[in-house]
Amino acid sequence: MEVELLEGTPSIAAAFATGIATGLRRPGARGELPRRRLVLTGVTQDVARLADFCEVTGGLVEDTVPATWLHVLTFPLQVRLMASRDFPFPMLGMVHVANQMRVHRPVRVDEELTLSSWADSLAPHRKGSTVDLVGEARVGDEVVWEGRSTYLVRGDSPPGTSAPEQEPGAAEQQAPDPAQDATTARQVALWRVPAGQGRAYARVAGDANPIHLSALSAKAFGFPRAIAHGMWTHARVLAALRRRLPERYAVSVTFAKPVLLPSVIVLRRLVSSGPGSYVVTNRDASRVHLSMQVTDLD
Repeated sequence: MEVELLEGTPSIAAAFATGIATGLRRPGARGELPRRRLVLTGVTQDVARLADFCEVTGGLVEDTVPATWLHVLTFPLQVRLMASRDFPFPMLGMVHVANQMRVHRPVRVDEELTLSSWADSLAPHRKGSTVDLVGEARVGDEVVWEGRSTYLVRGDSPPGTSAPEQEPGAAEQQAPDPAQDATTARQVALWRVPAGQGRAYARVAGDANPIHLSALSAKAFGFPRAIAHGMWTHARVLAALRRRLPERYAVSVTFAKPVLLPSVIVLRRLVSSGPGSYVVTNRDASRVHLSMQVTDLD
């Protein structure tokens, strides 16, 4: 795979503009993914921005950084890759449907990082295609964090492929029955999510997709109100569970129904599904917004 060494953090706004301007000329599922890895060296932590991120996502500024913060650091590389003319899909309309991360060890605030990102795993989906944007963080030669964001692109599937009957993670999206015993779906936390949550997260994460910013801009894309970023919900859950997380762990998340803003959402632990199984639902558990599995790497 070719390596493209970046001179600085890509501008997300410029990348969005390029991606939108060139979106109509993309080949879609008939095209090929770029065979390039974007690499950014010498990355140090912006502690003030990290503190704002922790405040928005319910975390604390500590000696080590949240796993979802490392996703935020690699996100500009992902956007730069998706905006490139050799990326086959238009950026507008891509939906983040799943996320996986592996924390190989805690990353300290004072450590200098090398970040990289590339595209991988173009696959059929019953609604079109999925593609993964992969991120990696290293300290020296040591891989300390890996992330994989799966995006759904509605439309055609890659030629010569057929969609699976059930998408990966679909079984995990089933809502727990609120009438079940409390030991089956135990409430861990309840959060009131304000109308401006999307704008607050966009300021610290850089993801200023219009569907998150206001009811007016979200309606242009078919949503009745603005919706929360899936990665905000992910970060909020991990912040709430930070004292329970192993030192080395893998976390897999499926994003289901969007969180309309404002909302009340509930974090529940699924005891019957084994350790590390969680869902985020609406108040009566009739809608699942996120399902998550945490695995101890040790």
